Amino acid sequence: MSTAVNPRHARRTGGLMRSIYLPRTADALAFAMSTHGIPLLVLATTRSAALAGAAFALEWIPRLIAFGWAGSAVDRRGASVVFRLASLGRALALTVGAVLLYLHPSGTVASATVMVLAATTGVLTEFSYIAAETAGAAAGRRAGRQAHRVQAALLGIDQTATLTGPALAGVLLLAGPPPMLAVITMLSLLAALLALRTPPSPVAPARAPKGESGTGLLTGLRTIRSLPALGWLVTGLTLSNLATGLLQAAGPVIVVKHFGQSTTAVGLVWSAAAAATLLSVTLCRFALDRLGLWPVGAACAALSSLGCLAAAQAPDYRSYLVLVAVLMAGEGGMTVVLRTLRSRLIPPERFGSTLSATNLILLLPFPVAGVLTALTPPDALGRVITVCAALQALGLFCAFVRLRTDPALRA
Repeated sequence: MSTAVNPRHARRTGGLMRSIYLPRTADALAFAMSTHGIPLLVLATTRSAALAGAAFALEWIPRLIAFGWAGSAVDRRGASVVFRLASLGRALALTVGAVLLYLHPSGTVASATVMVLAATTGVLTEFSYIAAETAGAAAGRRAGRQAHRVQAALLGIDQTATLTGPALAGVLLLAGPPPMLAVITMLSLLAALLALRTPPSPVAPARAPKGESGTGLLTGLRTIRSLPALGWLVTGLTLSNLATGLLQAAGPVIVVKHFGQSTTAVGLVWSAAAAATLLSVTLCRFALDRLGLWPVGAACAALSSLGCLAAAQAPDYRSYLVLVAVLMAGEGGMTVVLRTLRSRLIPPERFGSTLSATNLILLLPFPVAGVLTALTPPDALGRVITVCAALQALGLFCAFVRLRTDPALRA
């Protein structure tokens, strides 16, 4: 008799819509509103471009520190438990923040509140994200050769949330910080109430001994090192994220200070980008059926690089919006490729830890982008973005040249 058992996050079953897609939808919308809305909240509260960039960095730095804990917690405790506790914690933090901003709408208390909210929501969102991604990967493994369809559906949920989240946050912010934070709180509570459940893997992996299971970032880094295809793709996307992160961090400054638009216009940029990404993900779903991972990924990498180089030189708001949308459409296609490859290659019993390590590497550029935005004069942001776009193009070119004959992307 076999003694192999599934990890905790692979023990429960349920329909994909009820067990995976609905909880992911509520969490993704809360994620999008907090990630894009809180830097806007800082800008609206403090009227400081430097503090907006610092808040973006502060939102990401604690999130990166939490990666190892998040992956280990999911591997040990299960995706459902971690997801529910993280969503409840985010709801509590946002409630306290809304009350404080209602009582102190400006001044030192307001500035301190929004900066603490940036850090707190960043950490808690990371835990819920790792849990949701782990559940989605288990569903992808169960789908077998159709794993890319599950990943495309999950990415579609994320992009739909990104389509509506920033614009909704910007509109709600016109009525003041408390309404925006109240809506994010309700979404977090809804995510906690919906029971995230992970389908069992088709093959039950052996549980690692207690001292070796879910050992965090070291386990994840070793796994990435043992999977060259995953490592090269992560490297290329990391350099790409530096350019993307700089556009996100500098977005409020570029749109409000340089183009003279409102904070709502900042949200519209990323909503348009999410719409383009959603279309790209839908097209990639069918292209992957016919062409495979490498051709689709290479085409999306070229599109993303060209879009970023052009966005750095955008002469007006409208062209900037369109070019950011082109950039993010390419990023969306590459993300489907990454998620599909990840669900195929990473062993289930180490998925949480490896996902944490992968995301840590991919997201390290975001706090760097926030620091660059805080330190760079607004008039020089275009030149800095151009340099980062050139690094993006070089990194993606080297990665996909190396992966051209790799069997993992040719399967």
